[in-house]
Amino acid sequence: MEKVKFALIGCGRISDRHFDAVANIPDAEIIACCDVIESRAVEASKKHNVTKYYTDYKKMLDDESVDAVIICSPSGLHSEMGVEAANRNIHVITEKPMAINLIQADELIKACDHNNVNLFVVKQNRLNPSIQLLKKAIDKGRFGRIFSANATVRWARPQSYYDMAKWRGTWEFDGGAFLNQASHYFDLLYWLIGPVDSVMAMTATLNHQIEVEDMGSGLIRFRNGAIGTVEVTMNIFPRNLEGSITVMGENGTVKIGGIAVNKIDHWEFKDYDDDDRFVTDSSTAPSSVYGFGHTGFLTNVVNVLKGTAEPNTDGRNGRKSLEIILAMYESARIGEKVSLPLKSL
Repeated sequence: MEKVKFALIGCGRISDRHFDAVANIPDAEIIACCDVIESRAVEASKKHNVTKYYTDYKKMLDDESVDAVIICSPSGLHSEMGVEAANRNIHVITEKPMAINLIQADELIKACDHNNVNLFVVKQNRLNPSIQLLKKAIDKGRFGRIFSANATVRWARPQSYYDMAKWRGTWEFDGGAFLNQASHYFDLLYWLIGPVDSVMAMTATLNHQIEVEDMGSGLIRFRNGAIGTVEVTMNIFPRNLEGSITVMGENGTVKIGGIAVNKIDHWEFKDYDDDDRFVTDSSTAPSSVYGFGHTGFLTNVVNVLKGTAEPNTDGRNGRKSLEIILAMYESARIGEKVSLPLKSL
């Protein structure tokens, strides 16, 4: 069977994860890449043995025969680029967040539905072995009634990180600590605990010259009655400290920590289960906050496009976490509790 052919848009820091992941999948290859900064496109094409490079993504989509496009551009461009690909009958893989507002998200979902192409939103942390083991415990009912869940993202982003490009730290193209850095953690809370009823939040910009927030805290009331808490900051000194999820219930407590929900810090249940044997082996030690999940994520994409699997995450899944984050922003803006579902924001 022929390889699945990808094009990639945006050769910035996250793109290496996709280049490397596809290189590890025998049935896939990236045949073209694009960046508005030509030197970066050239460098990426040479580094990853990609045949062609472009500075105009529309020309690349017109000229190259590809099955799917991987979008690694600034967040505010994800929807626009995805719509252009979908209208060319090209499947869409977009980095998080899929859009910076619900109008954009719905436009992208509609375009993919209309053109009968798949929309995949990258949620690689779901594939961490530690998170998979936690999800299995929840699905088995080992916690009994879940009382609360917490997401903590304590990372360091120096001003130089935001100064790397004009779009960083802007509302139009990036979003702040909630929308950019913590997007995966909001997704995990939704995926693990369930739909959200309402949220409250406070945000602040305390340590950077940027438009958006560099830290925030929030409360979540889940529809099942559980209460969630979220703490996100980019102001930790001097380096990334923690990216964790903690779930507490009547019969169990689990904390998945490390810098990228990769290490099982605490695992305790009232009753033994054979899955407990895998706790030690489920901890990993990634070198960065991106973890190891991109290969697994893109393997699922390839299998879906070959007709042998169902998508692990699609556009509607991606929209759920975006809606929660936007509700947090609205609550911080008006100083009140905000209920879901939202009107398009």
